[in-house]
Amino acid sequence: MRIMDVLLPRTLDEALEMKAAAPAAMPIAGGTDVMVELNFDRRRPATILDVSRLPELRTWRKEDGAFFLGAGVTYARIVNDLTMFPALMQASRTVGSPQIRNRGTVGGNLGTASPAGDALPVLAAYDAEVVLARAGGVTRALPWHQFMVGPKKTVIAPDELILGARWKIARGPGSFSKVGTRNAMVIAVASLCLLFDEGGRTVRVALGSVGPTILRAPDAEQFLARVLHDAGAWDNPRVPVPPAAIEEFAGRVAQAGRPIDDVRGTAAYRRHACTVLAQRALTWALSDRKLKETR
Repeated sequence: MRIMDVLLPRTLDEALEMKAAAPAAMPIAGGTDVMVELNFDRRRPATILDVSRLPELRTWRKEDGAFFLGAGVTYARIVNDLTMFPALMQASRTVGSPQIRNRGTVGGNLGTASPAGDALPVLAAYDAEVVLARAGGVTRALPWHQFMVGPKKTVIAPDELILGARWKIARGPGSFSKVGTRNAMVIAVASLCLLFDEGGRTVRVALGSVGPTILRAPDAEQFLARVLHDAGAWDNPRVPVPPAAIEEFAGRVAQAGRPIDDVRGTAAYRRHACTVLAQRALTWALSDRKLKETR
């Protein structure tokens, strides 16, 4: 059995220096993905870089109309403290068990880049950018779709670490939902995040587990934004959206997916799930807008 070295930096600067000196070192925070691979001997790195103790990664803050979420923030903290982002809170609440949520981080989801990562459709709907850093104070920020380029593939350089994600705060309802083989502790067969941006009068929809990476549904987004505009529903949330338009929107969302058959579900089932999730999410969003208008 090969022995692994474990690096234990105390600060972010120290961690970046260690990563520069040992680019092949595997970062680990909560370990909810990494330890599975190690336990099944799918990966056996010579060095592990433990970033779970870095205070710089365990923070969040507002930045001139934007929000920065540190890579080391756990799902449990998001559920408890970031209720101003309902979709992110809902996605975090569906991650694994309480023990997993206490350890797992959004940075881990980004690093793994699995199409089934629960937080990733939310970041895509938020139009988030991923902030990366390397030794010497060098940082760069990439849009989510430029960072995640394939199933479990990212463009992160060997000497970089994920600092976190940043997005512009949008005003409007949003939700996350997913379909799985059971109600809890399940990998998504299909997932969806829908967000209304009231200020920009746009709709954003992101899909998980139905393609090689997270997918947006631009045709459906533009269609629904036009429907709301033509009906005057952006200005008056009480204006009803015709059921036919809701059905058309859901169908366009499903067409944005690129699902495959696998052990968790067929491509046909995944498309059907996207249709149902889109209908539900839109119904919730329209109801939320009406409720807010009556307050």
